[in-house]
Amino acid sequence: YLSDELPELKFKIAHGQMSPGELEDIMTAFYEGKFDVLVSTTIIESGLDIPTANTIVIHRADMFGLGQLYQLRGRVGRSKQRAYAYLTTSARKKLTDAAERRLKVMQSLDTLGAGFTLASHDLDIRGAGNLLGEEQSGHVKEVGVELYQHMLEEAVAELREGGVEAEGQWSPQINLGTSVLIPEDYVADLDVRMALYRRLGDVTEPEEINGFGAELVDRFGKMPREVEHLLEIVAIKAVCRKAGIAKIDAGPKGAVISFRNDQFANVAGLVQFMSSSPLDVKLRPDQKVVFRQEWADEKARLRGAKKIAGIIGEIAEKAA
Repeated sequence: YLSDELPELKFKIAHGQMSPGELEDIMTAFYEGKFDVLVSTTIIESGLDIPTANTIVIHRADMFGLGQLYQLRGRVGRSKQRAYAYLTTSARKKLTDAAERRLKVMQSLDTLGAGFTLASHDLDIRGAGNLLGEEQSGHVKEVGVELYQHMLEEAVAELREGGVEAEGQWSPQINLGTSVLIPEDYVADLDVRMALYRRLGDVTEPEEINGFGAELVDRFGKMPREVEHLLEIVAIKAVCRKAGIAKIDAGPKGAVISFRNDQFANVAGLVQFMSSSPLDVKLRPDQKVVFRQEWADEKARLRGAKKIAGIIGEIAEKAA
């Protein structure tokens, strides 16, 4: 295209399959202004500082991640000269919802110090790791951001107190395989959603949870299923904290309960419950309690987890 339409321009091509020496020669020549246009892959996205470069055209910008787009755009405008970044998309293909959101975010990041805002948007779009399970990948829609806020606060508190975890600050982990979040189509503003997550992280009592839910309905309308699940998870976590339950992993066949520091306040009462209960419940050698139940859907798992946490909480309260 450049050869046919703009023959007066001098250009070079750079990509990752070139030898290091050849690539270095091209980049040096571009820095020294020996040609006008550099046609390149994403290898230029970081570590390239060319003050004279004032225009970048990103072909098929909808195919890139938000962080990549931000880095690529940062290759221009590195001097006092005004710079331009053009993000192009295909005229024949419809943008995905995520791609459209990324491009809209890029349009809004036009101020200095926009990195934190970018990170917040990126977390909201791509999702964080599965903090409730053992996987290293996942999506924020599966867990919600409130647990992340709690874990961060716990880590900071533990470091400040010399490694001693604050008694009232630990957070149970609840993994029920259900979506728990405040969807974008329910609360559109990212900052408002983050503020709601932070507030929800401090809610513990049933009255506070009900009041929070009533406020959401009053401000944003009827709660979607994901928000209802989120509030139920918060309620279950409050019961787990009182019962000394560190983690609940629940699925279609039942649940596995892990206690905080592998200790329980009323071991005798727990053993008596397991021996007399009509429920199929067993204590594993690793100090985890297994409840075998048929929970076919999300609602059944939520009800079941809340019931189990309540039972164990009552047993813990009877400790001498």
